[in-house]
Amino acid sequence: MVINEKQILQVNDRIQALLKADNFYGRRLKEAGIEGISSAEDFEKLPFSEKDDLRNAYPLGLMTAPEEEIVRIHSSSGTTGLPVIIPYTKKDVDDWAVQFARCYEMAGITPMDRIQITPGYGLWTAGIGFQAGAEKMGAMTVPMGPGNTEKQLKMMQDMKSTVICATSSYALLLAEEIEKLGIRDKIYLKKGVIGSERWGEKMRAAIQQKLGIELYDIYGLTEIYGPGIGINCTEGSGIHYWDDYIYIEIIDPVTGEVLPDGEEGEIVITTLVKEGAPLIRYRTHDLSRIIPEACTCGSAYPRIDRIKGRTDDMMKIHGVNVFPAQIEEVLKSFDEINSEYQIRMSHLEGKDTMRIYVETTGDVDFADLSIRIAAKIKSAIGFTPIVKPVEVGLLPRSEKKTSRVIDERYED
Repeated sequence: MVINEKQILQVNDRIQALLKADNFYGRRLKEAGIEGISSAEDFEKLPFSEKDDLRNAYPLGLMTAPEEEIVRIHSSSGTTGLPVIIPYTKKDVDDWAVQFARCYEMAGITPMDRIQITPGYGLWTAGIGFQAGAEKMGAMTVPMGPGNTEKQLKMMQDMKSTVICATSSYALLLAEEIEKLGIRDKIYLKKGVIGSERWGEKMRAAIQQKLGIELYDIYGLTEIYGPGIGINCTEGSGIHYWDDYIYIEIIDPVTGEVLPDGEEGEIVITTLVKEGAPLIRYRTHDLSRIIPEACTCGSAYPRIDRIKGRTDDMMKIHGVNVFPAQIEEVLKSFDEINSEYQIRMSHLEGKDTMRIYVETTGDVDFADLSIRIAAKIKSAIGFTPIVKPVEVGLLPRSEKKTSRVIDERYED
């Protein structure tokens, strides 16, 4: 998808704002000799930006608008290194709410719905983004925030919530608890808006089956606005994104070459109208593709495919590059196991070892299942892992994101 004339003008305006602010980002553009752009060719010569660049601007080196126009900051939820601080102007906050409201509307949610919000509030963008979008649309919100599952379920019943907003991990935890307590007939949920982590078909099917609801993938990241820059429609094929606010490219993650529509690679995002901290050609490390065909839902907004994983998810073991999505693709073909798994890598007796834990019911032969799964994974990745089936419920559940890959090789 080639950047159009209007988007080029918008990017040029953002570049001029950065140069004028002479902030961290503006100085980088000056050092690269960039004074502006006027064509698609100019745009593709602009340097990429990375999360480490943003960390190096800590605390307020990304601030582009005058400080008196900054009304809020948010921070990335990363756990390593300095956090990324993103300033927002009032217009940024309003624009984000507009985008989020579009997401709800795209999912068929209306002002008559009651939206229960379980992601966290505070520096993290999730909770407040879900709420602002709901308020913009005019729906009642139940702003629970994370945790306290017993209270979540009580409010869900008493308030007759029709929409649940959550990470996929917490949505599964709630679904399992509802099933265990036998209260599904007291739950009024119709839809779930799920974000913050990649989730596979098996987990999606488990949540849908246990709750009997429609599920929607919401996309976003703190560095851009937060969740709400895209969502799948009722047709369920791909994620529509708001190309009047962001421009998306797909690049080869190794060479940086821009790939044709339809080819899978790394998502790169440029903000078109953001004031507080505009980002130019920001490498998200999320893997997807632009879907070139028009959507059967009739929306003119372009689409990317569901997120397949991240370039930095890659595990290297026995000289082989392995992505969790490859393991997940194999696991979903086994009906005997559920959606939960955990990969642990250790260094034992002078060699690296991969153990994969999967959950299954007690009425299957654990040894036979282990052998069959290990053989199929070997055909996919080239070496044989140790597969350890465990009983349903033994792997950890999370109120936020679930850690599925644990690398113990470098621990002291």
